[in-house]
Amino acid sequence: MADEASAAGAAAAGAAAAAAARRSYGKLVAFLAARTRDVAGAEDALAEAFAAALDGWPRSGIPDNPEAWLLTVARRRLADAGRLRGRDQGAAEHFALLAELSDGEGAGELPDRRLELLFACAHPGVEQAARAPLMLQAVLGFDAATIASAFLVAPSTMGQRLVRAKARIREAGIGFQLPGLADLPARLEPVLEAIYAAYAEGWADATGTDARRRNLADEAIWLGRLLAALLPGEPEALGLLALMLHAHARRGGRRDADGAYVPLAQQDTAQWDRAMIDEAEAVLWQASSFHRPGRFQLEAAIQSAHNVRRHGGPPDWHAIASLYEALHVLTGSPVAAINRAVALAATDGPQSGLAALATVHEDGRLADYQPYWAARADLLARAGQSQLAREAYRCAIGLERDPAVREFLQRQESILPGSTRDP
Repeated sequence: MADEASAAGAAAAGAAAAAAARRSYGKLVAFLAARTRDVAGAEDALAEAFAAALDGWPRSGIPDNPEAWLLTVARRRLADAGRLRGRDQGAAEHFALLAELSDGEGAGELPDRRLELLFACAHPGVEQAARAPLMLQAVLGFDAATIASAFLVAPSTMGQRLVRAKARIREAGIGFQLPGLADLPARLEPVLEAIYAAYAEGWADATGTDARRRNLADEAIWLGRLLAALLPGEPEALGLLALMLHAHARRGGRRDADGAYVPLAQQDTAQWDRAMIDEAEAVLWQASSFHRPGRFQLEAAIQSAHNVRRHGGPPDWHAIASLYEALHVLTGSPVAAINRAVALAATDGPQSGLAALATVHEDGRLADYQPYWAARADLLARAGQSQLAREAYRCAIGLERDPAVREFLQRQESILPGSTRDP
């Protein structure tokens, strides 16, 4: 019985620590790093605080305010690290900052400085390629491997970028404050990219069962709303919010009652959140009133063109193909080219889609990109090229992390002529 109670206590402590991490990780890192300019140090201190929680809470009980408890322990870890660095150059400044950490500010009233942290990560002094990944790690706690996958680079390369970026913020003393209006546009794009990358990671967890990703989509939308409120005259901030709302409105249709994956074209529109779609349309309309189109406005317009199905008609594939063409011209993204190929196939047939897809076939970034292989497999199957389709499906299946999507791809492969796999 004692062992069962101990196990139950450990499980409860783990659940409480996980909940605190989801709710407060970025908030605590932002608060600690804003005082010390040391993002890596804040992350390390907070990691030790979470480890202490997992070790101590089963014995002492879960505190009434887990966030305050974690903040207190993390502050002590920062102070200990400062003492160990006492003889280093610049230690006096570090101790002055640590003194501020003992000012008694309680976590119950902890200011939310995540937006300031986002803009600090987007400072011109930080390497451009590291800005958005750094935001994902510092604000939302993603590991380097996950971020590397999202940005199509090697984990070791991404890890080195993150280390350099954190060192740059510390060494340059980059402050955590919102930039002035004159400086905002130049630093806005990587902030938008980071928020959208966070949303995409949350979107990938369709069933909400991945504890690391849970609520990430909602968190990203919250950040998007905050940014749009801060910058009501920036159409791309509005475009990003509209894009996320349009996509999020369909979350109820992505799985059937048995948990099976449902492609967008087959989703029951009754499962879509129409109020959220209406909100997305209003935000996109507001963005378009500035007559300054950009990437996120184009992507939101594409989602809007898909969501017209709620009125009973088919998507406007001609408009979708044109929008993807504009997006590809604007960004050079191979992902836009893939989706344009799919749209062209819907209007002009699979051979037209395959011809368009061939323009990015040599792009090395797509070798491990599952949507490329899934799109190629579908187009080849529709063109009657079963053997090539089977090969592409197997590439897509091997790369897919979501079991429901993997099972869908396996079913698609199984119905190809000459397949040996059971449907």
